Amino acid sequence: MSLFFDAEWFDARLGALGLSRDDLARAAGLDAAGADAVFTNARAASPAEVSGFAGLLGVDVVEVSLRCGVATRDAGATQDSASRIEKFEARLDEIDTLLAELEAARKRA
Repeated sequence: MSLFFDAEWFDARLGALGLSRDDLARAAGLDAAGADAVFTNARAASPAEVSGFAGLLGVDVVEVSLRCGVATRDAGATQDSASRIEKFEARLDEIDTLLAELEAARKRA
């Protein structure tokens, strides 16, 4: 079972593009029953199906994975955020050091 398939999002996206669920199924190599199983959370979309959905909809595979319920934002986001924060803090430390050096040089001049 997938976590949660956002059928409303897919239907809205399809509608905006003038496409149908049948078009989405074909793009993912699914028959009508297979597409229905994914849309109703009877089974999770496969990576190949997610890729097919993304290609047809013109949306990033990550977004489609989230909307299919086969991925969550929390999985890698926490690690990525922590890494980005550490890099940001290190850069701020470098800037603080440079500012202190500039201030000291200005006082000497």
